[in-house]
Amino acid sequence: MAIAYQALACQANYPEFILSQRYFFNMDICNNPPSPAAMSNKKNFLSINTSLWRFCAAPMLDWSDRHARFFQRLISRHVRLYSEMVTTGALLHGDRARHLDFHPAEHPLALQLGGSDPAQMAACARMGEDWGYDEININVGCPSDRVQNGRFGACLMAEPDLVAACVAAMKAVVRVPVTVKTRLGIDNRDSYEELRAFTAAVAAAGADALIVHARKAWLKGLSPKENREVPPLRPEWVLRLKADFPTLPMVINGGILDLDQARGFLDRLEGVMIGRGIYQNPWLLARVDRDLFGDPRPLPDRHQVLAELIPYLEARMAAGVPLQAMTRHILDLFQGQPGAKRWRRTLSENVHRPGAGIDLVWRAMPPPPAETSVITNLGALDR
Repeated sequence: MAIAYQALACQANYPEFILSQRYFFNMDICNNPPSPAAMSNKKNFLSINTSLWRFCAAPMLDWSDRHARFFQRLISRHVRLYSEMVTTGALLHGDRARHLDFHPAEHPLALQLGGSDPAQMAACARMGEDWGYDEININVGCPSDRVQNGRFGACLMAEPDLVAACVAAMKAVVRVPVTVKTRLGIDNRDSYEELRAFTAAVAAAGADALIVHARKAWLKGLSPKENREVPPLRPEWVLRLKADFPTLPMVINGGILDLDQARGFLDRLEGVMIGRGIYQNPWLLARVDRDLFGDPRPLPDRHQVLAELIPYLEARMAAGVPLQAMTRHILDLFQGQPGAKRWRRTLSENVHRPGAGIDLVWRAMPPPPAETSVITNLGALDR
């Protein structure tokens, strides 16, 4: 309730900020509002962030779970986060809470669905919206054998009418955006004309945005890892596609490793999505808010982020989550910093031992810079 009252008070004082984002996961804007000069600056994040998808963290199976997303949100206020893929079967017949629960701090957050039955996709999209997700995304990009056997993922590029039917069925039952994440093509069905026909079908069905991994996928002969590296990147196809569909928001994914590369696409596309670049170097997110959204607030500090993460780790451990299920996402937090090797080694070698707890995380943490005062933020879970 306290947070709700704080949000109301904040809306009264800064309505343009609250109304511009339906979630506003933390109340920093109330506690540390931008100066009048920053608010009137044409380059501030209100005027720059004209797209919901300006900068996105890619959905990655077995990696972008709720613990990774909470950690990433502590580094960037503005990055759009995506769940790992959840199949319609898992939601319709399995433990929904296990697959769908998330922390409110994760907003804006999209749910990625894997499936191909329009009625089931619609039911799961409605479920995701009711659970509080801000977007429902259809996976038409994963090339793994397991996904193909379920008739979803990249193999659906061969059935644009079926994907369009899923989009239409989902749009009919939800108000949040319904988006499609796809490849350039599959196997020998990799002409630009086929990609254009696929895009035309999902656009006509009402897709709110298209996220394109700028590589084709080989359904046979390459592993998922090889499919992320072997097929050549063709970002020019995504730009051409945008020219052909100027009103359809488009996001490019694949081969983008830093913010300078990302910025190079943002004058022609609505957004950029990075996956393993973020996971392998999470501090890449530290400059996103300032450099891509014009947010004038100070850059985050690694030690403060870790201090704010501690209450979350404690709460989830109390709920039965093993510490190692969460610390695996933060091993690269101090990459390139003094003490990084000791941090990673201490956690990796000890987190599986009986009795490993939060004291291990504190013990592994490199000494903070002299000018940094690390204070555990016990209110971090209310952000």
